Amino acid sequence: MAGLKLNHIYKVYENGTKAVSDFNMEIKDKEFIVFVGPSGCGKSTTLRMIAGLEEITAGDLFIDDKLVNDLEPKDRKVTMVFQNYALYPHMTVYENMAFGLKIAKLPKAEIDQRVHEAAKILDIEEYLQKKPKEMSGGQRQRVALGRAIVRHPKVFLLDEPLSNLDAKLRATMRTEISKLHNKLQTTFIYVTHDQTEAMTMGTRIVVMKKGVVQQIDTPKNLYTYPLNKFVAGFIGTPQMNFFKSSIKFEDGKFKLTISNSNLEIPGEVVEKMDYKYFDGREIIVGVRSEDLYCVDSLVKENPNLTLNVKTQVIEELGSETLVNANIVGTDDTIIFKAKNTAIINADEERLIYVDPTKLHFFDKDTEETLLPRIPEYRHYTLSVNKNETINLFGKEYSLPPVIASALEIGEQYEFTIPTKAIVKGNQYKGEVVKCEEIDDKKLIHIRVNNDLIFALTDEVVSEGTKVSFDIDCHLLKISKDGNEIISPIPNENKILGKLFRIKEVVPVTNKNGKTKNKKVTGFKYHIGDGLIDVPYQMYEKTLAVLVKKFELHDIEFSFSPKLDVLGDNGISIVYEKTLDYGDDKYGIFKIVDNEVAQFNNKVIVKLPCDFDEKKEYKLNLNYEDLSARDTHFDITLK
Repeated sequence: MAGLKLNHIYKVYENGTKAVSDFNMEIKDKEFIVFVGPSGCGKSTTLRMIAGLEEITAGDLFIDDKLVNDLEPKDRKVTMVFQNYALYPHMTVYENMAFGLKIAKLPKAEIDQRVHEAAKILDIEEYLQKKPKEMSGGQRQRVALGRAIVRHPKVFLLDEPLSNLDAKLRATMRTEISKLHNKLQTTFIYVTHDQTEAMTMGTRIVVMKKGVVQQIDTPKNLYTYPLNKFVAGFIGTPQMNFFKSSIKFEDGKFKLTISNSNLEIPGEVVEKMDYKYFDGREIIVGVRSEDLYCVDSLVKENPNLTLNVKTQVIEELGSETLVNANIVGTDDTIIFKAKNTAIINADEERLIYVDPTKLHFFDKDTEETLLPRIPEYRHYTLSVNKNETINLFGKEYSLPPVIASALEIGEQYEFTIPTKAIVKGNQYKGEVVKCEEIDDKKLIHIRVNNDLIFALTDEVVSEGTKVSFDIDCHLLKISKDGNEIISPIPNENKILGKLFRIKEVVPVTNKNGKTKNKKVTGFKYHIGDGLIDVPYQMYEKTLAVLVKKFELHDIEFSFSPKLDVLGDNGISIVYEKTLDYGDDKYGIFKIVDNEVAQFNNKVIVKLPCDFDEKKEYKLNLNYEDLSARDTHFDITLK
């Protein structure tokens, strides 16, 4: 049995087409993972890279913690089931299932035992002496699965195995494959374009679009908490209804406009939304057909949560009725479901109730959700007091020198406070009103006077618990009139550089396992006037991605501002200013450019206690400190 790790996996073809871009995922042993997405999204390509049938352009693939990028398919202990079964027509079922084992030269007795065990699991023992042409599509698919089972693989890879079957047989085989997974208790990775297959079979689902992973989550979470409009529209039948919309907070109420209709929604619905979206700007609202109700009692009880629609086409599906309609006075179409007992006719006006707790909101431009399960930040408009404080959460908050010196007394500013900036401390006190377990994280909702804030914690906190917290001032962003006055300390410094071509003698192992020294083309990281050594093991792997003229590419290097990297040796830098946060200080430095590339790089570095502005320092970075990304191909190199 095996777990897998896909670390920054890319597939780029020779013509420059990027089929898979920066795929990152950890797959646990015994999981049933489904890759789903429209045609051409890269799901089958990813599966083939795992199998070893496609070369990985960049990134690392681990199976059971073993790097397998360079292993042949037969040595990866995986097996693949194809869409077209790939059975030998002149062989019997027994011979098809035994073929791979014979090639591996297993003893006849063991081959016979494995074939009969697999045939029993799949209920095809009576077909062992038949040929594929004598069998139905479903039976042939079982044979293909049996051929995979007899190999005792660590990982099963299934590439759209049911797409050639009719709808009824596909439904049956979905159940059979799920049962097989439960029996074998091994890792399955399954590719399909059919969201029904994905939702009914997968323990987790990977939704892909144009080579990029959109979301990895359980079927329930994909349906309930889509990260963007694409996932929301792709998952669910019929597709989610989408409308241009806006929200305004007026007279203590949240007023939502959908098309030409005005609704009043409870504040709890949008409590995780950033306040800036309550100014009436255009957003996108989504609602599923099953969350719209053509029920008179709900309409009468909630007159401020209704839409007036005119029915167009009625689709009676037996267990339910699907109604296609238009919002009255507009060309906006809407689909809603009704009970099969409801009497609904075409070309009549009806009021439908909108369940506000099931609404989805998306940014108009990015199409990302505006209701993330873990809110990223909150915005507050605050004035600076005479004593260089702000009134926040009912108390005065003392601004650190770097912030106080940049702001004017009496002026209003927009403070952006990230959720991760709410940390343990004693500055503020509040009461926990809710605790959510989200994956391996706990999100607590804290009520402080009239404000609701969010914080992440390692432990479950009971409702009603009194908690104390501080604000990490390093993470604050402060703006005025859309202009950023104070930037947060970044998670990473991002600087541009090059790869410096070298020739070096390194040990090279040939196919026979013998090692000898050989002069090869290699490179060093070239940042400013400094050259940083790179392990020779990275040469071939990296240069295979970047082709011949790699030294012409701009490389984006990243490192943490918290690293202790100021010293006497390394990259030349010029001190510019100090960012004084009170308890600690950071410095801004300009990297001295070299003659080849002029990048005007600046970095932020935590200053040691004995830092001397008049002393000359250098940036002492090494290979382990850095991440690297090629900007030409947009590929992560390290």
